[in-house]
Amino acid sequence: MYFDQMDLLRGMNRDFVKAFIDLTVRDSHRKGDFLFREGDEAQYFYILLKGSVKISIGQTGHTVYRVDRPGELFGWSSLVGRDLYSASAECMEDSKLLKVENVGLERIMEEHSADGMVFYKRLAKTLGNRLLASYQMISGPWKTGVSESFGTGQVQESEATRG
Repeated sequence: MYFDQMDLLRGMNRDFVKAFIDLTVRDSHRKGDFLFREGDEAQYFYILLKGSVKISIGQTGHTVYRVDRPGELFGWSSLVGRDLYSASAECMEDSKLLKVENVGLERIMEEHSADGMVFYKRLAKTLGNRLLASYQMISGPWKTGVSESFGTGQVQESEATRG
């Protein structure tokens, strides 16, 4: 099994990899299908093989991320102890993906704790990169000049950035 952009299993024990692969289900969805909605029970996480999935929040469906590179994973709420998905996932085109059930994955990671730790480190790196990308997107052209808070936690807007 090969993941183009993110090889979650690279360098892991053969037994862990086999157990992981045996747990995955290949899934196909049509454009417009929802894989899950914000507030649904978080049971699976997904790895995109082909297609595009919009991750959105709120009733208006504000896009927060677009999964469009093979190997990207999403639906991570199910892996971090959250009972409910924090966003919705809608296929923006016909898509193929791997669906991984969280309870089975937790069992595998307990049985193979060293590989489970590597898996979670790789997951944390992915989520950290997305968080940084979100910060950059939010700060974009509206960057605010900031003065030091000297430990007070207060951020002061500079004169140059006031409208």
